[in-house]
Amino acid sequence: MKVVTVRDMQKLIATIGIEAFFGRLITSLERDFSRWPDFRLSPRHATYYSHGAIELMPCADDRYYAFKYVNGYPGNPAKGKFSVVATGQLSDALTGYPLLFAEMTLLTAFRTAATCALAAKYLARKNSETLAIIGTGAQAEFQVLGFKRLFPLKEIRFYDKDPLAMIKFAHNLKTCNFTLTPCDTIQEAVRQADIVITATAAYGRHRLFDLQDIAPGTHINAIGCDCPGKTELPPELLDAAKIVVEYLPQSLIEGEVQQCGAIRIHAELWELTTGSKQGRESGAEITLFDSVGFALEDYSALRLLYQLALEHALGQDLDLLPEPADPKDLFGLLT
Repeated sequence: MKVVTVRDMQKLIATIGIEAFFGRLITSLERDFSRWPDFRLSPRHATYYSHGAIELMPCADDRYYAFKYVNGYPGNPAKGKFSVVATGQLSDALTGYPLLFAEMTLLTAFRTAATCALAAKYLARKNSETLAIIGTGAQAEFQVLGFKRLFPLKEIRFYDKDPLAMIKFAHNLKTCNFTLTPCDTIQEAVRQADIVITATAAYGRHRLFDLQDIAPGTHINAIGCDCPGKTELPPELLDAAKIVVEYLPQSLIEGEVQQCGAIRIHAELWELTTGSKQGRESGAEITLFDSVGFALEDYSALRLLYQLALEHALGQDLDLLPEPADPKDLFGLLT
């Protein structure tokens, strides 16, 4: 069984580069979303606490079975810990044997940004140059670099209520070829932006901006909702937008659309990748990708990581599984 650690992920990105990895991941996600009927799908299993959530996210086809363990604890940064950490496993569906156990904190950040960029490929204007991001925590840089893979970005406006998070964000992206514009208010950041990303972590009902703050033609990428009772956008904005989600049963529980129900949802993402429904149909449409994260994305990311680990000889092969001479004699391993 191959084990891929954080250090292995660092080596992989140093070897192939962030942009190339995003390219392969977006391609992998688009291919897997396009074969949606091949998968055995279910909402994630979530255990909620007053201070956070722990979730298991399974997804499988006839070749592989994958699952992710992930938490969401908004108060963790005050304790010197990430608000989201994750591990994942990929198994051979033909034998049930695990093939890969991997870190998924970094990989989840990559797959979240790659999925959002994929949705924007169908929902944002192709010539989008200005991106505004609200919330510059652990996910922020990944979002910007994922969108940069597909769009000719020239200006990134950013806002966070934590000034140190804004300084961190600007430092990490200072070598990128676009203008970084710190903003004093959310309204300043989103005004006339082509793409708006909301990525806040706090629980509860929030209203980051109003419908009148958003210009016609804006694409909104809402990734800050991931549990019941947590929202960032006002209901009137949902009424005005063309809404796409990942997996309807899960989004209705955890997404922005828990405020409006299924009647306002235009499509699931797979319907755009297969062409069965249209994405953006005019330059003036306000579009919304209401992303809560879905297990098919983890399947796709883990399968790609396994392939790359084999290609680049990354990870360690650990004897976590018994290999007896007689497969009916488990006890014999002890004698």
